[in-house]
Amino acid sequence: MIENQKIRPAQVVGPLGEPLTLESLPSPGTTRWVVRRKAEVVAAVNGGLLTVDEACERYSLTLEEFASWQRAVDRSGMPGLRVTRLQHYKSLYERQQRF
Repeated sequence: MIENQKIRPAQVVGPLGEPLTLESLPSPGTTRWVVRRKAEVVAAVNGGLLTVDEACERYSLTLEEFASWQRAVDRSGMPGLRVTRLQHYKSLYERQQRF
C-alpha cells in the first residue's frame, strides 16, 4: 500500500533560494504573472510540491503555457521568463542549436 502513495515534500527550494510551501505559492486567483511567480510555480512542480496537472488546474494554465515556462527556466533561468526578452532568448537558443 505504501508504494502506491505519493510522498510530497512539505517544502521545496524556490527560485531565489527561499523555502516554498503550498501556502507561500502564488494565490490560485493570480492573473498578473511576473517572473518570480512563474519561477515559483515551476520550482514547485520540479520539486514535487505540485504535479503539472495540479498546477495547471490551480492557476488555470494550459499544459503548453506551463511547458513554455519550464523550457524558459531550463534554457535561460529566470530571465528567460521575461515576456519582453522572450524573442531575444528564443533566437539565442536557436543560434546555439545550429552549432
